[in-house]
Amino acid sequence: MIGTQRGGTTTLYHYLVQHPQFLGAVADKEVHHFDLHGKDDLASYRGAFPRSRTVRRRERRVGGPVAVGEATPYYLFHPAVPGRVAAALPDVRLIAILRDPVERAWSHYRHEIDLGYETLSFEDALACEDQRLSFAHQHHSYAARGRYLEQLERWWGAFPRERLLLVRSEDLHADPVATFGAITAHLGIRDWQPPAWRTYNASTSTGMTPDARRRLREAFRGWNERLAAATGRDWAWDGPDS
Repeated sequence: MIGTQRGGTTTLYHYLVQHPQFLGAVADKEVHHFDLHGKDDLASYRGAFPRSRTVRRRERRVGGPVAVGEATPYYLFHPAVPGRVAAALPDVRLIAILRDPVERAWSHYRHEIDLGYETLSFEDALACEDQRLSFAHQHHSYAARGRYLEQLERWWGAFPRERLLLVRSEDLHADPVATFGAITAHLGIRDWQPPAWRTYNASTSTGMTPDARRRLREAFRGWNERLAAATGRDWAWDGPDS
């Protein structure tokens, strides 16, 4: 699961690790091997997951294949990651959850405030984002991460398009049964439902000023239109209250 940050990766990962045919990373859903630890050898990456005998034991128990995976949202945005993943895992199945970029930017900002990485107002942070990205690429990319098409094009250049499943974050919450069914089909495991469709690691969407929302909505409009054209899909993010 390659992203996007604040798009629902934690919620989807919680659903997946409850699935009998899925095993996640041993310590944390975010392994960060291909972004922050890109120079490490693949053995260190394998060490983040259950041993092969654990996977085989699970396969015998469930009577079918078992998918093994992680969720590092920075992978989608980091420009070097697609090539690194393609070189190490050429047959991997990929999932990206895309959220309304305006709401994603605000949620990201609030998250960085909570972590102690942000001291500026939202408006000031957006105004100086380009200058800050040279030294704070991971933390202060509020608007840049919402330009989904330029990120996806890097992944489409490294993998066949059918290998990367695009999920609309809003659909994961509004229609989890159908959305999760498409995800399990993509991973080659059987359709299944968790005991409850809970939302994990959620944040409030309130607090953004109307002017900041309006300016962001306009800034993303062209990007959203190009994303729709490239995917043949209306992402329905451009309404005044979307």
